[in-house]
Amino acid sequence: MFEADVPVVRDRPGLEAVRFPQLGVKLAVLEPGQPSTLYHSDSAQEDFLVLAGECVARIEDEERTLQQWDFLHCAPGARHGFVGAGSGLCVLLMVGARTPGRTVDYPDQGVSSPQEAYAAYPPWQPGPRPAWP
Repeated sequence: MFEADVPVVRDRPGLEAVRFPQLGVKLAVLEPGQPSTLYHSDSAQEDFLVLAGECVARIEDEERTLQQWDFLHCAPGARHGFVGAGSGLCVLLMVGARTPGRTVDYPDQGVSSPQEAYAAYPPWQPGPRPAWP
């Protein structure tokens, strides 16, 4: 959700990429034990809907299990993160406001920059994970 310039439509003949600078949308597919992002707080509000499977939401250092059709709203500044749970994949729809001057804080890493927080992780690549069939 932090890459505001990622096109919505890719490699589709006859369709142009559409960008929505005020709205971030991400569809995350999580394996059991796989986090969606690092635990963080965002100065803008974010909403989450579990479309399939289940995950554990860590919100303000408390854990809650979410299942299909559970919806979670995080007000600006609410610390949160998600980890896939159960025996199968979790599909999580994430939607957030992208406001001017927006900030993100990563309390577990002690930094306030996505570039710093994710520096040790490989960059995102489109397509299925190599381990997936």
